[in-house]
Amino acid sequence: MAYVRAGNGKHPHDDAPDTSAQFRRLAGMPEGAGKTALQQEVVRAWMPMAARLARRFKNRGEALEDLEQVAHLGLVKAVGRYDPERGHAFESFAVPTIVGELKRHFRDHMWGVHVPRRVQDLRNRVRSASMALVTSADDRFPPTADIAEAAGLTEDEVRTGLGALESYATLSLDANLTDTEDGYSLADTVGSAEPGFDQAVDREAVRPHLSRLPEREREILYLRFFRDMTQRRIADHLGISQMHVSRLISRTCERVYEGVEVDRTAA
Repeated sequence: MAYVRAGNGKHPHDDAPDTSAQFRRLAGMPEGAGKTALQQEVVRAWMPMAARLARRFKNRGEALEDLEQVAHLGLVKAVGRYDPERGHAFESFAVPTIVGELKRHFRDHMWGVHVPRRVQDLRNRVRSASMALVTSADDRFPPTADIAEAAGLTEDEVRTGLGALESYATLSLDANLTDTEDGYSLADTVGSAEPGFDQAVDREAVRPHLSRLPEREREILYLRFFRDMTQRRIADHLGISQMHVSRLISRTCERVYEGVEVDRTAA
């Protein structure tokens, strides 16, 4: 079915078809397959307008196809809720509905981290005020006090909004850093666990308990764990049996471990 613009150019856009007759029919139709089919027909007629509105939001981190689907959802809602008896043109009713659906999509689904609605609103007000204060590309970012005055916010609220500006989109750890040509990525700047720290803590934990051991037990532990000598070589060095060395190592290590555990519990 072909559609033409109503009233010889009354609509401001070429993608605004004249569906007033279809809406009058819908108003008097009972619920059922016939009404659903006619609603779908009207939706198809207005889909170019919905796609145009979706394009306003492109280049914001969401695929245009996904934005068009959201806009079409808003269009379906607008067709279902529109009442021609109120005297308003469908376009003036549909545009806020579709745009609201697109904004809701960004608000609820496109933030890299969860940000409360109030903080999102602060972010938008801070962003708008900042853009209004910057009159040229050479201007520096406006001071917090100036943004607060322009947006009608407190400086604390501005700082909260500025923080939210960094939360809208996340950056991949695999992303290359700017001003580098060697493939250096953000992940290369992230530190890793240093096993030496745990080793240093463990050494300090056992130090006082080792110092209280009899001299022979300290020497056996030193030869075994710092000089890497076998139990047989330690036994030959001290003139005792290997079995005796094994028992002394086990008993001494158990005593030191128990002392360390007591210290941790007390702490």
